[in-house]
Amino acid sequence: MSSPLPNTRSRGRPREFDLDAALDKAIAVFTEKGYHGTSVSDLSAALELTAGSIYKAFSDKKTVFASALERYIALRTARLQQALQAAGSGRERIRTLLALYAQDSQEAAGRRGCFIVSSAVELSISDPDIALRVAQSLDSHEQRLVQFIRQGQEDGSIASHVDVAATARLLLCILQGMRVIGKTGRSKKQMYGLIDHALKVLD
Repeated sequence: MSSPLPNTRSRGRPREFDLDAALDKAIAVFTEKGYHGTSVSDLSAALELTAGSIYKAFSDKKTVFASALERYIALRTARLQQALQAAGSGRERIRTLLALYAQDSQEAAGRRGCFIVSSAVELSISDPDIALRVAQSLDSHEQRLVQFIRQGQEDGSIASHVDVAATARLLLCILQGMRVIGKTGRSKKQMYGLIDHALKVLD
């Protein structure tokens, strides 16, 4: 799902900090402040590293951002795969996906927002490289939905007349829209209440 992180280890020298832990902190900063709103000083304070250590490890702010984005995609993918283990039918897989997004789109978690969504909104025009990576992530998500719908049609949990491609794209819009609406501080009841309505597109 995600490209390997850049090799930031100097040859012959041990890494002086936990890269994944540093990227997790960078994700929080970028999600809250955005790429342009985040300074190297902000990263230095959040990561508890000097600016020199950051530049030595990542070379520049964009590399920190790109690495944090890859880390975010990898973490989200692993979490989704774990959640889907208990889901049997194609419809159950889509319900699980909707429930996961509802959980992340309510109250405090919802206000924090989605790193993918914020990156798409802020950098889709100004940074072609990041825009392409975001588009690839969303395309992978859409193709996953296509697979779930086809599985549901095969196991009988989803109506055979459902347009697979169009419905997958519609569900992707619903899922990403949930993360946007969640930024306004929606309640758990409001977000989980969307699940059954969204599933009607599969009937």
